[in-house]
Amino acid sequence: MDDTLDLALTFAVSAAIGLLVGTERERKATAKAGLRTFTLIAMLGTACAFVAQSLDSPWLVPVGFALVGLTIAGAHLVDPATRAEDSGTTTVVAALLVYVLGALNFQGERTLAVALGIGMTALLYFKTELEGVATRLTPTDIRSMLQFGAISAIVLPLLPDRGYGPYGVLNPFHIWLMVVLISGVSLAGYVAWRLTLERKGLLLTGLLGGVISSTATTFAYARHARDATHTPSASLVVIQLANVAKLMRVFLLALVIAPPVLPLLLLTLLPALVMSVPALWWHFRRVGGEKGEDTDRLQNPTQLGTALLFAAFYALVLLAAAWLSEIVGSGGLFVLSFVSGLADVDAITLSSARLADQGNISLAESATAITLAVAANMLFKAAVSVVVGGRTFGRLVAIAFALPLAAIAGGLLALDALA
Repeated sequence: MDDTLDLALTFAVSAAIGLLVGTERERKATAKAGLRTFTLIAMLGTACAFVAQSLDSPWLVPVGFALVGLTIAGAHLVDPATRAEDSGTTTVVAALLVYVLGALNFQGERTLAVALGIGMTALLYFKTELEGVATRLTPTDIRSMLQFGAISAIVLPLLPDRGYGPYGVLNPFHIWLMVVLISGVSLAGYVAWRLTLERKGLLLTGLLGGVISSTATTFAYARHARDATHTPSASLVVIQLANVAKLMRVFLLALVIAPPVLPLLLLTLLPALVMSVPALWWHFRRVGGEKGEDTDRLQNPTQLGTALLFAAFYALVLLAAAWLSEIVGSGGLFVLSFVSGLADVDAITLSSARLADQGNISLAESATAITLAVAANMLFKAAVSVVVGGRTFGRLVAIAFALPLAAIAGGLLALDALA
C-alpha cells in the first residue's frame, strides 16, 4: 500500500510540473502543446521510467523521448501558419525537458525535478525581458565575463588547496574561490542592472547598485544631488537602499562561509536594517515619479584586473587579521576591521568568517569585526556624501544613517554582554 501511495504521489508531482509549464505555454497561440499536453508528457516520462525499471528495459525511456520530440516537432511542421510565424523550437525543447523531468522524478530526484520545472517556467515566462540580452551587455562586458569564467573554471581546480605563509591562512584555492563568490554575487546584480536600464525605478536602482557596489552608487548619487539631476530625497533613497543591499550581502556571505556567525550578525546588523526604514520611507514619499539612471561608475565586476586586486586585498586582510588576532589580540583585529571597512566590507567579512570557521578567532570576535567594518563603511559613505554632494545633502545622509549606526552600537553592546 505504501509503495502504491508513493507511486501515486510521484505521478501527481510529475503532473504538477507538466501543468505548471503547460500553463505558461498555453499563453502562446501558435504552440502545439498546452496545459493538457505538457501534463501528459510529464506523466509519460514517469510512466516510461517506471515500466523500464519494472521490465528491466532501459531503452523505453529514450524511445519515449524521441517520440515526444518527433510528435511536437511534426505538429509544428504540418501547420503552414506555424511555419510562417514560429519554428516552435522552444516548445519542442520544453516538451522534451518536461518528459525528462517526469523520468527524473521517478528516479527519486523529486526536489530537483520540481526546482528545474519552476526555473524552466520562469525562463519561458520572461521571454520579453530576456530578449536582447546580448545587445544590452557591451562587448567589453561579455569578453570580461568569458575571460573570468574560463580562468575560474580552468585555474581554480588547479590551485593547491593548502595553507601557506604565516599561520597557514594563505590558501590559493580558497582565496580564488572567494574571488569567484564575490564576483558571482556582483555579476548577478550587474547583469540585472544592464537588463533593466530602460525601466529602473529608484528602488531597483538602489538595491541593484548596492549588490554591485554600494560605494560606487553613493558616489554617483551624491553627484546627482550636487548637480540637481535628482532631488536630494531621490538620491538619498538610492544611497540608503544601496546600504540595505550591502547589509543583505554581508548576511549572504556569512551564511555561505561560516553559518554559525550569522545569528550573531543578525543581532548586531538586523536592527540597523530595521532602523533604516523611517528615513527611507520619509524621503521616498517625497520622490514622486523619478527614475533611476545608469552610471559609468558601476563597472563589470568580473573584469580580470578587478578580480586580481580583490584577491590581493583579501589575502592581505586575511594575513593581517590572523597576525593581529594572534599578536595584539582582538583589539588589533577590530582596528583592522574598521580601517579596511572604510574601503571594502567584503574582504573583512570573508576573512573574519573564514578565521572563525577555522577556529582561529571566536564567533563573537568575527561578528564584531564584520559589524565594525559595516559601521566604518557607513561613516565613509556619509563623508563621501558631504564631499561630493555638498554639506546640505551630506547632512541629510548623516541624519538618515544616525539611527542605523545607533542600532549597530546597541547591537555591539548586546553582543559583548552575551560574550
